[in-house]
Amino acid sequence: MDKAIIITNGLLATDNAKTAHGLIRESNRFEIVAIVDFASAGKDAGEVLDGKKRNIPVIKSIEETLHLKPAYCIVGVATAGGVFPGDLIEEVKSAIKNKLSVINGLHDHLIERQDIKELAEENEVTLIDIRIPKKRKDLHFWTGDIFKMKTPVIAVIGTDCALGKRTTTRFVMNECREAGINAQMIYTGQTGWLQGGKYGFIFDSTLNDFVSGELEHAILTCDKKTNADVILIEGQSALRNPTGPCGSEMLISGNAKSVILVHAPKRKYYEHDPAWGEIHSVETEIELIRLLGSTVIAIALNTEHCTNEEAFAFQKEYEQRTKLPVMLPLQEGCAKILTPIRELLINKNKA
Repeated sequence: MDKAIIITNGLLATDNAKTAHGLIRESNRFEIVAIVDFASAGKDAGEVLDGKKRNIPVIKSIEETLHLKPAYCIVGVATAGGVFPGDLIEEVKSAIKNKLSVINGLHDHLIERQDIKELAEENEVTLIDIRIPKKRKDLHFWTGDIFKMKTPVIAVIGTDCALGKRTTTRFVMNECREAGINAQMIYTGQTGWLQGGKYGFIFDSTLNDFVSGELEHAILTCDKKTNADVILIEGQSALRNPTGPCGSEMLISGNAKSVILVHAPKRKYYEHDPAWGEIHSVETEIELIRLLGSTVIAIALNTEHCTNEEAFAFQKEYEQRTKLPVMLPLQEGCAKILTPIRELLINKNKA
């Protein structure tokens, strides 16, 4: 794997750095050798993220990482509207001047900035904008072939943005594989690709007419090439987040008849903003998913702002309220999902 550093411009300890967070936890496409973040410099990136040492140093400047011989610099933030925050673009320029190719997952495309493009050409490095939309000839329209597929599809959907849907999906996939179940993941965001995802597409850079088709194509291709026992779809946003409602495509066009619902018990408003309204209850979300033709088979809790004791108390509460297995991915992993997944596989084999 090529070595890479990640730049976060002081945002590493915030939700805006979720791309960096995903790569700190796991990366099968790049070897992450350092994080550049002035606010957290001197610490271990894993300890900043969740208290677990991962031997990825947080360093103050790009120049101080060069002895590690990185080939790439990855923009590690995902902001509202996909724009470069603060002085992050200056760090991009610094990376280019230091002969690093830059990978950018924001909607603010580097190749559309003439000064950046010229600087990259001058230093003979590559600019990779992950969210550049595909050309029409490369897009797929929905066909209905998804209904012929027998492999169970599970969508990992959240009650809000930035809850850890991708992280939960990867945790579940890895848990299944350790148990001998061939689970595969469909990525739907830039971080999923950066982590090494082979099957998927970037949802919010896809022309709306082709979202359903790209989703179906990714699932069918994955099923054909991997002979999966079960396929997991990484969710985006939330069914009722007013800034970007999303999820019904996965249930309807992706024919995901099962759902893992991710929820943060202490989060009251969509994206923490009272103006956007209160997050709906887990019970009504489960009912909405049922009305869309799918079934919630488990819940995963994002325990932001919770003590360990509170996390386990919420787990017990939601198990009592919903009569479903409730996972704490960060505290104890996702082993509880194995029972409902094995039940899906038994029913598949009976069909």
